[in-house]
Amino acid sequence: MKWGIGLVAVLLIIDIIASHYFYNLAIERNVKDFLNGNEDLEVSGEAMDVLLEGNWRDWVADQDFEEWELESFDGLKLKGYFLEAKEPTDKTVIFAHGYLGNGKQMGLYGQYYYEQLGYNIFTADMRGHGQSEGDYIGFGWHDRLDYLDWIDMVMAKQGPSTEIVLHGVSMGAATVLMTSGEELPSNVKAVVADSPYTSVYDLFKYQMNRMYNLPAFPVLPSTSLVTDLRAGYSLTEASALKQVKKADVPILYIHGNDDAFVPTTMSRELYENTKSDAELITFDGSSHGEAFVIHEEKYVDKLNQFLQEYMGK
Repeated sequence: MKWGIGLVAVLLIIDIIASHYFYNLAIERNVKDFLNGNEDLEVSGEAMDVLLEGNWRDWVADQDFEEWELESFDGLKLKGYFLEAKEPTDKTVIFAHGYLGNGKQMGLYGQYYYEQLGYNIFTADMRGHGQSEGDYIGFGWHDRLDYLDWIDMVMAKQGPSTEIVLHGVSMGAATVLMTSGEELPSNVKAVVADSPYTSVYDLFKYQMNRMYNLPAFPVLPSTSLVTDLRAGYSLTEASALKQVKKADVPILYIHGNDDAFVPTTMSRELYENTKSDAELITFDGSSHGEAFVIHEEKYVDKLNQFLQEYMGK
């Protein structure tokens, strides 16, 4: 009996330590060295050149973004960046960036919306990223509420006739999908989700097995509890899948078939469970979040068709 109790106590202590370790590793705001050298995040040389040194970076640097500030529902100061179109328009794209990114990195996509489509563009540093406050990463869940406030701010500044598309990549894609399940104003006409995950729990379960050869139980449920205590949300409630089952806004899903970081099956599951009008396009020879660079013409063609149908392009 004593040996049994002792063993249980030791295992419980190990589980608690591991849960805090994985929280600090993935969710707490800090330097994320664990992603360095991750083969699942390797991109082609062509994509790397564009992502790191593409002319879109010069384009972003040359633009005169207005800096906006928002106080979140829990008192954080969040930073956003707005660029008015060259010609007056009612159309605005609101971007959501990926894990460890920042708002202006969405200039990779913003340049196309701005130069070719003539949209106003708005992008934000999500909580725990860039110039925004926050000591944890929300993985889209609390961010969905922030984006509701950003949507309201865009509408207040652009007027009641503004039409909005939400466009997110990776964690940003999950964010806009989580936002889609909330009660949105009719001004939000469409959502573009590039390389999203179904839920934070599903993503962590997949990554724990792939990166550490660990089963989800018991560490992941305990990590979810630690996340709830320290960040105010659980890994299971942070679900894009549950949200799209309530969505009324049309959604375009985009995913690379070679994505080993967020498997393509997650987009397929999201697509199959979406309540609203939905489309799915996948790209061969494309890993995580690189379809726009590797297959730009095909990507843009599909994006334009989608925007034409729901935004009048």
